[in-house]
Amino acid sequence: MTAYRCPQDGTLAETTALTWCCPVCRGPWDLDFEITGTLSPGSLAGRVNSLWRYEEVLPLAAPATTLGEGRTPLVPLTGTVSAKLDFLMPTLSFKDRGAVMLAELARRLNPDRVVADSSGNAGTAVAAYCARAGLPCTVYVPEGTSPGKTEQIRAHGARLETVPGGREATALAARAAADTPGTFYASHVFNPYFLHGTKTYVYELWEDLGGSLPDAIAVPVGNGTLLLGAALATAELLAQGLIERRPALLAVQAEAVSPLATAFRAGADDLPADESPAPTTPTAPTLAEGIAIPRPPRARQILAAVRASGGTFLTVPEERIRGAQLDLAARGLHVETTGAVCWAAVGDWTEGSVVVPLCGAGLKTGLAAPH
Repeated sequence: MTAYRCPQDGTLAETTALTWCCPVCRGPWDLDFEITGTLSPGSLAGRVNSLWRYEEVLPLAAPATTLGEGRTPLVPLTGTVSAKLDFLMPTLSFKDRGAVMLAELARRLNPDRVVADSSGNAGTAVAAYCARAGLPCTVYVPEGTSPGKTEQIRAHGARLETVPGGREATALAARAAADTPGTFYASHVFNPYFLHGTKTYVYELWEDLGGSLPDAIAVPVGNGTLLLGAALATAELLAQGLIERRPALLAVQAEAVSPLATAFRAGADDLPADESPAPTTPTAPTLAEGIAIPRPPRARQILAAVRASGGTFLTVPEERIRGAQLDLAARGLHVETTGAVCWAAVGDWTEGSVVVPLCGAGLKTGLAAPH
């Protein structure tokens, strides 16, 4: 039995409903479902060469919306650091891992409309997979979103709504639209199907490394969807006896917008209560626009996941983000600025093996201009 469950108060809801959040606390859902079998590296031979090869651990199967997403290359950068090239996904970012799950779920529920909010990459991914599924889609983005991303959203046939202010104002506008009857909210934050898509990133690492994982996994963290997916996967692999220990999760934020790193270092379990009026102004400027999230709804879960893994938070200044992007380009890897933050944080890492995701293609934002 698969069901939505609120991690705060235990409220349950059917996944066939269009209820996008817990009706009691308005928080995001988790997903209760049973893994149907145990994986082994040998059992994967001959399977489809996409993330859907891990069907035993996914809440959906036999998708009609797939674009062949997943199975991205893993390449060494140094003796201890390797990079997973998730910018080679169909829409040029790792968000395809979760967006295909949301679009496939929406296709089966057949809503009147789909809405999403994004700083760019999630919006482009949802737009593409909704086009694949034949679903009408509206994507809300903050003003100042990279033109390459907004052009991509429009190219996939989605309606684009530009919201004055920052990322928080955009999320509020999308959530208001999501409350309209007949609307499926393809939220990469509130809907846990997205996290069960992003967890395939770690299953691919496990397969490519011969049934093991690196000592640490570094991930950029804004809303934390890749980190929480990684935490899900490592917990599942450990429970199935497929790994002996969980790797440390290294959560990376830009210094300019680092609310979770601040809370982690203060020993807090959550972000402080927000007593300000509804936000209408942008966050502090940062090259890492994709993780410029001042109040992620899953903050408590993110902090707990990093601590449970024995990991930590790392922050990087703007000049290091730009330098890391240029350095990667000199190595043949042109990624967007948000995708360079983990390399900026762990490029000289010597404490065992670590993998960084290169999350989005450089064509989406271009090279960062010097400050």
